[in-house]
Amino acid sequence: MASVDVEHVTKHYDTADAVTLTGAFKKPPALDDVSLRIEDGETVSIVGSSGCGKSTLLKVVAGLEFPNGGRVLFNGIDVTSAAPQDRGVGMVFQDYALYPTMKGKGNLAYYFQVHDRTDEEAEQRTKEVAQIMGVGFEMLMGRVPTTLSGGEQQRVAIGRCIVRDPSLFLMDEPISNLDAKLRESTRIELKKLLRKFAITTFYVTHDQQEAIFMGDRIAVMRDGRIVQVGNFDDLYYSPANLFVAQFIGSPPIGVLPANVDDHQISIGDSSWVLPVDIAQSVGPGPVRLGVRPEGWNLNAPDGALVPIRHIERIPTERSSFLYGSLADTRVVITADINVPEASDVRATPDWDRAYFFAADSEDTLRVPGLLELF
Repeated sequence: MASVDVEHVTKHYDTADAVTLTGAFKKPPALDDVSLRIEDGETVSIVGSSGCGKSTLLKVVAGLEFPNGGRVLFNGIDVTSAAPQDRGVGMVFQDYALYPTMKGKGNLAYYFQVHDRTDEEAEQRTKEVAQIMGVGFEMLMGRVPTTLSGGEQQRVAIGRCIVRDPSLFLMDEPISNLDAKLRESTRIELKKLLRKFAITTFYVTHDQQEAIFMGDRIAVMRDGRIVQVGNFDDLYYSPANLFVAQFIGSPPIGVLPANVDDHQISIGDSSWVLPVDIAQSVGPGPVRLGVRPEGWNLNAPDGALVPIRHIERIPTERSSFLYGSLADTRVVITADINVPEASDVRATPDWDRAYFFAADSEDTLRVPGLLELF
């Protein structure tokens, strides 16, 4: 296995409309001074909106793209200029990329054919991988990809990756094409596999729930940069800025325009006295207040009137989400599963759970940090 260091990597695409006559780049880089370390055996999920640079980062680590600046190291060895086949990486793609004319066994054994390995070695490794992949995988070895379901094809693609005994896994939205039920079962099997063999893994996904489940840590990307790296609690309770706070969490955090003056905070027509330590750290002046769904107290005497447009009940969680608005801003409030139907509720922010951001930037003024609930 391998530890991976990405150090100050920059990547521009030299397309015809991206470069001026003098050779300068007109467009921002796909990767802009990206640095990231993944420890041996660790899985890091990389999340971000479309076009943020997730897949480009994966390609640079794989050697499918070469950076304009910076370097990539495996176990401390510079592989920035090394060819993909010399890096010992295995890739699993969103579209499976199986050889359509070969049966499952042929897809796994093809690596040994092109590298002039013996049939005996190919047979042995194929059997080992079939055992690793678990119940039912042997049944896929005699079938061509067109006769397999999406989940079965992805299992073969993962098996083909494992058979090479790579030092590093690079996974680019590997299960996003599967239906919801199959995606859940496949990611469980994949997580078990990565933990069992401690395989160092870059896991790219647009699904934050998948990122949380799969990754030991999560890297949030935006516009070619890594904004924050940490576990879910780090990103959720101590976001680096407003973007991370809004990106992580479902339903998303509500961000309300507010003003702090003389230890009081005003939101629309409502106002509350702030705890002294909060008032001193965020005011006076305009701020943006962030409140997550669980960060509201209902039916408090000093609660703001929040019109409710929709109630979503989640029986499996024994809770409900109240969708409403305050100060012309959409908010979501967590309530009991049996909360009665109503056109409005009174709600007060729980100040121990409140987030504060600058009014004119995405800078964080104060975040709750991980709460001690028990």
